[in-house]
Amino acid sequence: MTPDLSDVTRAKHGRPVHHWRRDLVELAALFTAVAVADAVANLIGHNPGGPALLAISAVVLVATAGFHIWWARRHGHAPPTGDTGARPAAAGRPAGRDGRTVPSSSAPGAASGATVLWRMRTTVQDAPGSLAALCTAMAAHEVDILSLQTHPLTEGTVDEFLLRAPAGLAAAELTRAVARAGGTGTWIERADAHDLVDAPTRVLGLATRTALDAAELPLALRQLLGRCTIRSLPARSPGSGRAVEAAPVEGALEDTVMRLRAPEGGVITVERPYLPFTPTEFARARALVELDARLGPRIPRAQDVLTLPEGNAITVRRADAADHEAAKAMHERCSPRTLSMRYHGPVSDADRYLNHLLSPRFGRTLTVQTASGRIVGLGHLLWDGDETEVALLVEDEWQRRGIGGELLGRLVAMAAEAGCASVYAVTQASNTGMVAAMRALDLPLDYQIEEGTLVITARLEAASAAPPAHGQPRGRAGEPAARD
Repeated sequence: MTPDLSDVTRAKHGRPVHHWRRDLVELAALFTAVAVADAVANLIGHNPGGPALLAISAVVLVATAGFHIWWARRHGHAPPTGDTGARPAAAGRPAGRDGRTVPSSSAPGAASGATVLWRMRTTVQDAPGSLAALCTAMAAHEVDILSLQTHPLTEGTVDEFLLRAPAGLAAAELTRAVARAGGTGTWIERADAHDLVDAPTRVLGLATRTALDAAELPLALRQLLGRCTIRSLPARSPGSGRAVEAAPVEGALEDTVMRLRAPEGGVITVERPYLPFTPTEFARARALVELDARLGPRIPRAQDVLTLPEGNAITVRRADAADHEAAKAMHERCSPRTLSMRYHGPVSDADRYLNHLLSPRFGRTLTVQTASGRIVGLGHLLWDGDETEVALLVEDEWQRRGIGGELLGRLVAMAAEAGCASVYAVTQASNTGMVAAMRALDLPLDYQIEEGTLVITARLEAASAAPPAHGQPRGRAGEPAARD
């Protein structure tokens, strides 16, 4: 029997459906039960075997009720024979571009549920529906879009995605799907949890770091722009005195290279050969450099006072251009051999490098002062493109007291904190003090020797055990006496 339209409508809204035929049957059953009960009562009352018949009827009734309960419990949860039209949520996934529904069990990584993070950048036409086509293509592969940035161009738009994809989905397969959806010049690389921070928050954090410490500018640019090579050139080349070609005040952008005017008149060059810079990235980098220029030279003023084994107190702190004269005076007290081991050239040229070395634009410098304020040691952490160099100079009378090891440990801790993968030191093979200090770091070391020049590279995978830049010393210079 086919139900009428009103019955179906009531059932869809959750209201029970009543039929007048069912009410008539129930009323007839009630009258029949009354008649049967009256006949049984007359039979029991007028028959000598009435009590026995009543007892037998009770036993039959209990047995019938027990059988009904057993049957209901066994078959009460049997599946319905008809198709209700419902489907389990996990029975399938959205249809792909060909319209066919792909079972979720066949999706890459569906069995284990493992996912990976990707950073992807692609160029699309600046037209309605272009972004929707990309999203549809990625959804067909069960790729989740966590964040999106757009970089407008004169022709088209660069879309930068942070994606969570099934672990079994290869990067090549994902880029092919994006290409079929209209993406061109697609670039993709693995991301990590640090990329989950949204772009405005990341830029504000980098601006804060730059505002607190001028030496943070190259690191902030590197984190802002991804893997790139950053070089800072002074207004004049150290040693030669020749002027460096200045960048325009507003900067210059040429495909994979941007040149920015440094605050002190030099040039900051940022190069990324594998991916062109966008005008949006150029504007962000220029804003960071302008912030640095407006704030002027600045370094953190924290300092540690340490006690040497023989009882002398020394102070370790950050140095800047204001320490130029004191550092030059230390040069005059150093022997020619000590200066030649540090600067690898004519001793007369040593003073010419101080402006560059003491500038926070090119790295970080630590100085060691005596109680009288005289500088007796310098340690440099220099940003050399995408590599990091460490260099030490300790006055002759203060050598072999643990000062060099103290400076080196703090510089390596700074490099690890800045996210550097390794640091290297250039020295002479005969400089046993520098070799011993590098070995005391207890880090994996690589050695390269060329014509008497020794390059020692320390990999910082295990540098998490090193002390923080302004934390407790490594102990080679003695116990800390105080900290300002």
